[in-house]
Amino acid sequence: MHKGSCQCGAVTYETSAELRPVVACHCTQCRKTSGHFWAATQVATTDLNITNDAGLKWFRASDSARRGFCQDCGSSLFWEMDSEPNTSIGAGTLDGKTGLEIAKHIFVKDKGDYYDICCHAPQIDTY
Repeated sequence: MHKGSCQCGAVTYETSAELRPVVACHCTQCRKTSGHFWAATQVATTDLNITNDAGLKWFRASDSARRGFCQDCGSSLFWEMDSEPNTSIGAGTLDGKTGLEIAKHIFVKDKGDYYDICCHAPQIDTY
């Protein structure tokens, strides 16, 4: 069982599903929502159990996706594409050790000029 939450606890979730390796997205939208780059794992939406949604608010991020965040503390938690049956979960919102690793970096052409990508995972210009 994997559990996670926002910083203040107004949003909590759990899943017993296997977590996808982390994908680090460097697109401008992800950098704006997270303050750096968005690093997320993923599960089928049906396998994600939101156990407390008191602070959960969804933001329409584009014509085809939405982001879930805590309206109380501002933590960025989820990303969902309308056409896919999965929910991306911010890797940093998981509690405890995850055993996850970054599998790849995407949209690296959009990354900020103030940092270099230093891990050995593949770097892809787009998705």
